[in-house]
Amino acid sequence: MYNTLIMPVDVFEMELSDKAIRHAEFLAQTDGIIHLLHVLPGSANLSLHRFAADVRRFEEHLQHEAESRLNTMIGHFSLPASRIKTHVRIGSVRDVVNELATELDADVIVIGSRNPSITTHLLGSNASGVVRHAHIPVLVVR
Repeated sequence: MYNTLIMPVDVFEMELSDKAIRHAEFLAQTDGIIHLLHVLPGSANLSLHRFAADVRRFEEHLQHEAESRLNTMIGHFSLPASRIKTHVRIGSVRDVVNELATELDADVIVIGSRNPSITTHLLGSNASGVVRHAHIPVLVVR
């Protein structure tokens, strides 16, 4: 079906990802590769120079924790682990997903989403940002 799938996940909110796993597996069933992506927010806009070392250590901790949780998440798939790759990047979800899609020449993005609420309608959500700016098909799983 698809050769290269990107699945953005929030490793700190796994229930959204759990819903999308089966859909991603189905789309990758023949020999597709699923790229799990967790995006950490950047702290470049922080002007707390006195705390730069602390911020850097905190970012490193978050990166390590995200990588660990992504590796654990691989066990939730029924596909062989060799067909699941993990990525942790820093930036905005919308931009990083599109950058990775271009970098990998991805075929589709599979993303879990909450049911809409007043908050997501007023402020937007990661899924809606990805959908609005993606240049490849996006499957949103609720």
